[in-house]
Amino acid sequence: MDIKIAPSILSADFSAMGEAIKKLELAGADLIHCDVMDGNFVEPITFGGQMIKNIRPLTKLTLDAHLMIEHPKTQIKFFADAGADIITVHYKACAKISPTYLEETLRLIKSYGVKCGAVVNPDVPVENIFPVFPLCDMVLLMSVYPGYGGQKFIPEVLDKVKKARQYAISVGRADMDIEIDGGVTAANAGEIRRAGANVLVAGSAVFGAEDMKTAIDNLKR
Repeated sequence: MDIKIAPSILSADFSAMGEAIKKLELAGADLIHCDVMDGNFVEPITFGGQMIKNIRPLTKLTLDAHLMIEHPKTQIKFFADAGADIITVHYKACAKISPTYLEETLRLIKSYGVKCGAVVNPDVPVENIFPVFPLCDMVLLMSVYPGYGGQKFIPEVLDKVKKARQYAISVGRADMDIEIDGGVTAANAGEIRRAGANVLVAGSAVFGAEDMKTAIDNLKR
């Protein structure tokens, strides 16, 4: 599968977001990863649908909205209307509400014509989201605990990536995108890809580099 790089705009300068988006396009980014945090599911607060709406006219790249929020179903319409191309929601946030809330939320996302995905934290077994694989366009495995950038990659997550890829293949979803988020660098990108992930979220590794294009090329190689 083609390797896709999804720089996280959480690491960008918010006062110059338009310029950052254009730089990412020129550097060869495949997606723009948008980390949405509500101050409840995770401690920080980042941005909401208005940010997606503001950057949507600036790029044709896929806008990947990662909702780290409580009660995600209540926010789906805002992000779909804002122009998100794919919306991912956390198993842990949904499971606190009801056993069916994750599936209901994924179906709601798809009802707006938007791609959807389920997310698991490092301490959540990937098997917990196997029942919703048929609904998902992407699954996202966190390789750090969500909330803060610049954390160190948790290598044990690679086993979960392998399980996710093997299960996707077994249910006829060999083409499913498996995304990994947290601590991704050029040094570990190879083993991440070999485990079965094909979408790599990178924040510091791209925005902290002297040359964004070289950083993205290195991640892809």
